[in-house]
Amino acid sequence: MPKFEKYQQGTPSYVELSTPDPEAGAAFYANLFGWDIDEMPLPEEAGGGVYRQGKIEGDTVSGISGQMPGMEGHPAFWGVYLTVEDVDGAAGKVEAAGGKVEAPPFDVMDVGRMAAIQDPTGARVNLWQPGTSIGTERANEPGTPIWNELVSPDIPAALAFYAEVVGLGSQVSEQMGDYTTITNVAGDVVGGTMPPPMEGVPPHWNVYFNVESVDDTAAKIEAGGGTTVAPAFDVPGVGRMGVYADPQGGMFNLMQAPSA
Repeated sequence: MPKFEKYQQGTPSYVELSTPDPEAGAAFYANLFGWDIDEMPLPEEAGGGVYRQGKIEGDTVSGISGQMPGMEGHPAFWGVYLTVEDVDGAAGKVEAAGGKVEAPPFDVMDVGRMAAIQDPTGARVNLWQPGTSIGTERANEPGTPIWNELVSPDIPAALAFYAEVVGLGSQVSEQMGDYTTITNVAGDVVGGTMPPPMEGVPPHWNVYFNVESVDDTAAKIEAGGGTTVAPAFDVPGVGRMGVYADPQGGMFNLMQAPSA
């Protein structure tokens, strides 16, 4: 069971669903991935309401929140957090590197300190400086995140931005057909990049969840009110994957390890 106690800077370390119906969203993913849902009342100074986390055997996998004011009518979406050692320092580099700071650094109680930013190509991502929480405590096994992917129409510009702000590196993976992967400050491969697969797809960070069977999980998605966006397909040497959406419109990917 891959459990984590620390993430190197630049590593995607948490995924969070923002949805107009967090209770329904939590029920959908709990049924899909076998999560236990932990509900935490938020203090009034943090906006009140309830924050939910998906957990497996007590280990945090993901977050589920309601939408911010002004986002009424927006479909659900999965967001990605990148670990940084100094969120104020990283956020201070964003504008000079061509990006935007959408939410300046702020404390999330004693849990950590974060900022919301946008890269020069329009992809949004959060920066996370751990406090009492590193983010995702269990990953790379069925029911948990296994891969994150930057979708951008200008990959070189985006990679230059993340290199400047958080120290991300990149390299071409010949095994994956000249696919460009991204590395954290320690040089470990922590995700990938790709151009939008079709017109109209905005820049964003993809979230992949590991499953034992993409086809069986896809059937559960549709039975639970979700939809298939791209049917399951095989990538030699990588595995089987597909693209789906939950009942509130939140898109996510599934990845199944290759049989060998």
